[in-house]
Amino acid sequence: MSRAGNIESLLQKSKFRSSFKLTLKDLAYIKRVGLAKIKSHAHDFIVTRLKPANPENDGKQTPFRGHPVFKAQHATATCCRKCLYKWYEIPEKRQLSETETTFIEKRIMNWINARLQ
Repeated sequence: MSRAGNIESLLQKSKFRSSFKLTLKDLAYIKRVGLAKIKSHAHDFIVTRLKPANPENDGKQTPFRGHPVFKAQHATATCCRKCLYKWYEIPEKRQLSETETTFIEKRIMNWINARLQ
């Protein structure tokens, strides 16, 4: 099994990570604003809250509710630099690369899209 496949399996087995669900309110919001806007929000959250070498309030910068992307970040362990290191071996204390930023955005959007099926 590939590392990504293994991580996906581990995330699904995690009681905490697998507890995140999209509510009817989340689904209505996604439908109203569209996936392109959700992807734009995900990108903005990553750039402002995760990309810096030392993000403000690291470990506490991602709320648990209030936006579907926040739930996706917790479900995919892309919520803070500590989780990015633990789950994906993306080093802390340095700015994220564009490749890493794109990877995180894809993880979030794949999770959201899978719940829309």
